[in-house]
Amino acid sequence: MSAPTTSGPLPAQGTAPPAPTPAPGSVQLDLAGRTALVTGAAGGIGRACALRLAAAGARVRAVDRAAGGLEALAEEATGLAGAVEPQTLDLTDLDAAEAAAAGADILVNNAGLQLVRPIEEFPPDVFHTVLTVMLEAPFRLIRGALPHMYAQGWGRIVNLSSVHGLRASAFKSAYVAAKHGLQGLSKTAALEGAPHGVTSNCVNPGYVRTPLVERQIADQAAAHAIPAERVLTEVLLKDSALKRLIEPEEVAEAVLYLCTPQASFITGTSLTLDGGWTAH
Repeated sequence: MSAPTTSGPLPAQGTAPPAPTPAPGSVQLDLAGRTALVTGAAGGIGRACALRLAAAGARVRAVDRAAGGLEALAEEATGLAGAVEPQTLDLTDLDAAEAAAAGADILVNNAGLQLVRPIEEFPPDVFHTVLTVMLEAPFRLIRGALPHMYAQGWGRIVNLSSVHGLRASAFKSAYVAAKHGLQGLSKTAALEGAPHGVTSNCVNPGYVRTPLVERQIADQAAAHAIPAERVLTEVLLKDSALKRLIEPEEVAEAVLYLCTPQASFITGTSLTLDGGWTAH
């Protein structure tokens, strides 16, 4: 049976703005006039995202508690098409986090922390802090950003999740719980934001070459009682088809793509950059 055809354009439904019509085959990387907020911007993935968004013309509010790292980031961004504006902030101050997101067109929730311990040895206060920074703070940041996004009929929320938002690993109870929660929060924001032209997605990398992963290697070596040099191949990348770390700049390109007009129909999903880990 053939599919039904229509003789004219489909009628508009709901209150969503009309879809953009970018030129076929092109990806528009010009974010001039857009304001982006990136958390955990002083290093690693956050730094790469801040620089990439600024290179595309965005004015980037770079948020982190490491003032020195933010100053270095701002210097590195000199000469880019956009700008990087450092903002020292501890995301455990949830009211301040929500206020910081006001007026943002693009929100990149990236900040995170990790501790590798068996559940019975995991400090409850650290578990609480991980959930605060990696789940409750993103909720408050989204809450703070949405009124402006809704008012203008456009917005992009990109949540840096992880393969651990899709799969669990032993000894990472707080991190895995936070990332799984972030997945659900992102999907809910996508459903609520769709009528307002706001997309919400997760980017799920495998192990990225960052200081956080370097610390994990040391922690995993202690947890498994094996030398650190064996952790990468025998533990971290055991289930990955590609036996290398992904670079922060590769993740930043995925984040940038989700902010383009061509990505306007991508929402409520996960862009997985895991080297084949979840193919199992």
